[in-house]
This record gives sequence, C-alpha cells and structure tokens, in this order.
Amino acid sequence: MFSHDRIWTAIDRVAQTCELSPSALARRAGLDPTTFNRSKRFSADGRPRWPSTESIAKVLEAGGMSFDQFATLFASSEATGDRSVRTTRGVPLLGHAQAGHDGYFDDAGFPTGEGWDRVDLPEASEGTYALEVAGRSMEPLYRDGDILVVSPSAQIRRGDRVVARTRQGEVMVKILQRRTAGSVELASINPDFPTRTFDPKDLEWIARVVWVSQ
Repeated sequence: MFSHDRIWTAIDRVAQTCELSPSALARRAGLDPTTFNRSKRFSADGRPRWPSTESIAKVLEAGGMSFDQFATLFASSEATGDRSVRTTRGVPLLGHAQAGHDGYFDDAGFPTGEGWDRVDLPEASEGTYALEVAGRSMEPLYRDGDILVVSPSAQIRRGDRVVARTRQGEVMVKILQRRTAGSVELASINPDFPTRTFDPKDLEWIARVVWVSQ
C-alpha cells in the first residue's frame, strides 16, 4: 500500500543510509533543514502532509541513490503501527575477501557452492545475497563492516551502486559511471580512489546493490 507513513519511513532510511539525520539530509539536498522534521509531516489540523516529488528527487540526487533503490526502501519500510507481516528470507552472506575466491559464484554472479554464512533479510528476492564491506573506496557512504544486499537479477543503470568481479578475482564496490560495448567505467565515492575503466570481457559479472545494513 502506498501510504503516508511508508513514504516518510523511506525518506528516513535514505538519511540512515547516508549516515545523516533527516535535517542534515534536507540541508545536503539544498532544502530547508526543517523540511523533513516530524512536526512538518502533519498540518496543524492533523491532516497528513506528503513530500513533494521535487524534494524526493533532490534527496535521491544528494544521496546518490536511484529511484529504483528508493522504491526498494519504500517496499521494505514498515510504517509505525503497521500490522502487516513482513516476510524474511535467509540469504547467503560472504565476506569481501572471500568473494574474490573461486567457487562462491556462478558465471552470472549468483551465489553458489558451500562456505556461505546466512543472514535473514526482509522481503529478499530469490538469488539475493549479502556482502560485507571491506576497504575505504566507498567511504563515507559505506564503511568496513557494512552489509550490502546485492541482487544479480536487478537491472543496472548508470549511477547505480554495484558490486563487480574481475576475471582475476578482484571484487569491488563502485558506482556504474558509464557502460558501452567497449568499456565499463566504475567510479568510487571516495575521491582518493580514481575511476577505473575495464574492457567488458575482463569483468566476470556486475550486480546491483539494492540495500545496505549499517
């Protein structure tokens, strides 16, 4: 159901993903810092106020998040007082270092083989897995120990956060900057790390990050 509570919960989760308060997220998006305050979510007579499409667009740009990712947050959000039951699925969990070893993924990037741990995630689709972050290339958005939820079956667009594995076994978490028949450009959020360009044949697979647990 498309509800007032769930849309605001999704915005709160964007802020959490960016490790910001709702006020700080609004400020980063170029909005009045009070835009997302809880007191602004209802009018004086108690009627619900909805965020504008413009404010949502600015928030997604400020958080480096696609609309599909926001929709995933909305779909998985649970409004206060919501009595619906959220289903959970035990999905494979792998450390970043292990992901570079053979035997954990098939050619399409789906989890396979033995040696995976398990973690329960709400409303996880078939083939989804979790990857523990290691390294600094995605700071300050992702840090060591964060758990990324990855979907090999999700469509990937420019600007999406992705996990990529090279044929040499290197695994990296990046932003898809550009993808053509002849090259794939993967950017880092951390400016200390340069954009990397690959020949498509040198990448074993690329999968989209659909959620992060921090």
